[in-house]
Amino acid sequence: MTDETAAQTAIIVGAGKGLSASLARRLAREGFRVALVARDVDKLAPLVAETGGRAYAADAQNAPAIEGVFAEVDKAFGPPDLVVFNASMRYRGPVEVLDPADVMEAYSVGAFAGFLTAQAATRRMLARGQGSLFFTGATASVKAMPHSVPFAMAKFALRALAQGLARELGPRGIHVAHFILDGGIASSWATAGEPGPADKWLDPDAIAETYLSVHRQHRSAWTCELDLRPWVEKF
Repeated sequence: MTDETAAQTAIIVGAGKGLSASLARRLAREGFRVALVARDVDKLAPLVAETGGRAYAADAQNAPAIEGVFAEVDKAFGPPDLVVFNASMRYRGPVEVLDPADVMEAYSVGAFAGFLTAQAATRRMLARGQGSLFFTGATASVKAMPHSVPFAMAKFALRALAQGLARELGPRGIHVAHFILDGGIASSWATAGEPGPADKWLDPDAIAETYLSVHRQHRSAWTCELDLRPWVEKF
């Protein structure tokens, strides 16, 4: 639970042109100061111009790098009210041919980086006794599919991280939530000319609206896990 009358700071780790962009736009319209963190910040230039936010280059797997970004945001905007971890790496293939180094990279990007982000965020939020820490999951968070073992390993681990932190930090005033996006996001799929209704994919703007709503929940009724799926998606 946060003070909605004061300008708030949001940090999105693993920012890109899909959900992160929709979330950045939605938060900016609400007066948030938005920090966008990615390895390649050049791709974020249009979004920065649109939202008035700032882009920070960092590899979220690197502890000093992610801590350094949070320190920079402290100076520019103040401590974060909302931190969203969106980073992931899709590495696919039959298990017998997967490269162990690439599997570890996918796990590190999708899970270990989430821990580092959470640690940096928590240190700042605990000092104020409030804040929201959100993790973006996927179908793979609860259901591992063939040829997608590395992605599922990371998403399962990220869900465990979120569950443990929710139990640890909730009583200390930090709202931790995990979002299972059970379906493809429209902005990341080539949907033009495909059969079926246009809204068979998750709308990133609708997802962003849900994130904002959960951030604003009263702490007497916090959501700790939420799954979102298009109306045509099978359970």
